[in-house]
Amino acid sequence: MRKSRLSLFKSTSMLISVVGIIMIIATIVVVAYVSYSMVSTGITNEISSGTQYDELAELKATYDNLSMKFDSIKSTYYAGGADDVQVYNDAKLELTRANSAIENVQSALDAGKPSNEVDSRIEFAKEELKTATQAYNNL
Repeated sequence: MRKSRLSLFKSTSMLISVVGIIMIIATIVVVAYVSYSMVSTGITNEISSGTQYDELAELKATYDNLSMKFDSIKSTYYAGGADDVQVYNDAKLELTRANSAIENVQSALDAGKPSNEVDSRIEFAKEELKTATQAYNNL
């Protein structure tokens, strides 16, 4: 009877030890996977936001260029009649909308919004700049 209890105790303690080792290994694997996933996502987001900042800089440069063009012809339209002023102001309104869209992109980047949301805001800002450029060309 004593030998069977001793044998049962040995096998039970061996089983507990093996299960403990398996649980420790499983925990290490899970922690390593989660760490790898977080680092990988962080690197991907930094790369993505880097290109988005480049696109934002390009949008701002295009806006600044277009804004200078608007300012250069402002006096011509303000020297004309009320209709000329209205035409100029309508075109300038499109430029203001483009600026608002660019600021929207900037705020999304500053707030750390997801990459796809920032990309959609960039596309919207590009469309607004095209509209403003077209409005300038129609002047």
